[in-house]
Amino acid sequence: MRELNLILFGPPGAGKGTQAARLQDDFRLPYVATGDILRAAVKDGTELGRAAKAFMDAGDLVPDELVIDLIVERISADDCLDGFILDGFPRNRAQADAIGAAFEKLERRITAVLLIDVPDEDLLRRITGRRVSAKTGRPYHIDTDPPKHEGRCDIDGSRLIQRDDDRPDVVTKRLEVYHRETEPLISYYDEKGLLRRVDGTRSPTEVHDHIRAVLATLRLEEDL
Repeated sequence: MRELNLILFGPPGAGKGTQAARLQDDFRLPYVATGDILRAAVKDGTELGRAAKAFMDAGDLVPDELVIDLIVERISADDCLDGFILDGFPRNRAQADAIGAAFEKLERRITAVLLIDVPDEDLLRRITGRRVSAKTGRPYHIDTDPPKHEGRCDIDGSRLIQRDDDRPDVVTKRLEVYHRETEPLISYYDEKGLLRRVDGTRSPTEVHDHIRAVLATLRLEEDL
């Protein structure tokens, strides 16, 4: 396979970050997360970073066109010649059309859009069950990784708290936005023959094995 250009797709809490880290180890591909490259551009004071900072300082959203320019700049770097893992973009149909056009200009093609699919009830349980040490930020989960003593960190005994983003009302709103704005991209990429579904309810290792199998199948198909 000449390039391995992947888009990670799925609802909040589906485990995209976990799988991205494993794919990085597998294929030595850069992880292109829009939030990360935006913060890096602002910190480094690049031309695009300064433009983005002006919007952020004004309390405005960074325009899609600028985000796409940042993505294009990042994937044009030498370490992305063999491919990349894009996460956090696109989030809607207009963004998908725009990033697709940008890839075409670069003569880069998307290898696959990997949908890590998890039902809402599982996502709510995963996210709202998270707890962190108020002192160190060490993570726990009330179901899958509980502390030895309820509400207290195993390391220093500090109080465990629930982050604001993990509250049930906040998670529910995030899922509503995902279903309304981003979920339509499932059919969008399916119609293009790019979508590959992965059962995200399984263990991280099983999800990883499934993704590896999907990519191996794609490589075989390309060789035919």
